[in-house]
Amino acid sequence: MSPLPMLQVLLKNEGPVRLHAEFGCAPGELLALVGPSGSGKTSVLRAIAGLLKSPQLQGRVTVGDRAEEVWFDSARGIRQAPQQRRVGLVFQHYALFPHLTAIENVAIAAHPERAGAYFEALFERMGLAGLQGRRPSQLSGGQQQRVALARALAREPQVLLLDEPFSAVDAPTRQTLYHELAALRQSVAMPMVLVTHDLHEARRLADRVVILDAGESLQIGPPARVFASPRNARVAELVGIQNHFRGRFFANGPLDAPGFGRLLWQAGGQGRADAPPVTLKVLDKGRLDDGAEVSWVVAGELLDLSASPVPGVTPAANTLACTLREVLPLGEISLCTLVPAPLPSQCITLNLSTAALRQLGTAPGAVLHLHIPPESVHIMPVRQG
Repeated sequence: MSPLPMLQVLLKNEGPVRLHAEFGCAPGELLALVGPSGSGKTSVLRAIAGLLKSPQLQGRVTVGDRAEEVWFDSARGIRQAPQQRRVGLVFQHYALFPHLTAIENVAIAAHPERAGAYFEALFERMGLAGLQGRRPSQLSGGQQQRVALARALAREPQVLLLDEPFSAVDAPTRQTLYHELAALRQSVAMPMVLVTHDLHEARRLADRVVILDAGESLQIGPPARVFASPRNARVAELVGIQNHFRGRFFANGPLDAPGFGRLLWQAGGQGRADAPPVTLKVLDKGRLDDGAEVSWVVAGELLDLSASPVPGVTPAANTLACTLREVLPLGEISLCTLVPAPLPSQCITLNLSTAALRQLGTAPGAVLHLHIPPESVHIMPVRQG
């Protein structure tokens, strides 16, 4: 069997459902569309499947170069109907026919020539053996989700689309379905596009993420890179980075180590007039002008916190004395708020485990030492105007 082609998507729509999204998804890759409610995630999925009925929709959706693999091309007047596109679509709430049995729900999507042995093998593969004759009301949420996935696979699709498929099941079932999706990816090398609003789910499952906002794809890349190095302030906000500050960047100078520059952390409009900026050592990637006004972010999990100064690290090397202002327990972790002594108007937040807090042996009001590794700081230029 020849490898499946790559999914290529370029969509523009200026109607009530605004879209300006562009991405590709390779065979065997799982790409997650991430964004807040109303960001256009499901609309993109519906456009790929041919279910978005908008006369203003422009662009292309292809799964190869052959004519039958061009599903949508507004410039050439090509707009294949949903049933013509080899798409497997799993809906958030399964969309199973309640009056049909599990096997009838699956068979309705399969080629007419497929016989009983094919469905038996498919049900066995999906962990549904013996449940063929049950109706949806007789199945658990996880079993219904597996039937919906089996129905999508019965179409023998070129692309699998998953619209928040795990949001309607409990945590143990979700973990089982994660495992089954991972196993499926090892046996079926097709492009998979997952819609999710859950950042942890995207980080756990996806090879790459597309950050969507108001229908526009703002950034694409591996989750670790996107979440640690957002392209702009809006992406930083959407991926949940709370430590977002202003400053001024100075490029590599005679006093800097090669490959490093200086970041002046400024208090901003809310700071005291007499609070001087704090200088941080940061990586210089050669992309910013000397003296450029910037915003910068740092993920809490990349910071080092200790009750005493880090051995071998001087205060000039990104170590700040901070007051622990607040500790909010959240189950196994606690949300901690720190106030740097040099910039009392600024706050840094990070999550610490109960064990880490116990090891620090501290409480609100204590002075702790925060080390900000140079590689943990991600700097973004401030757009003027």
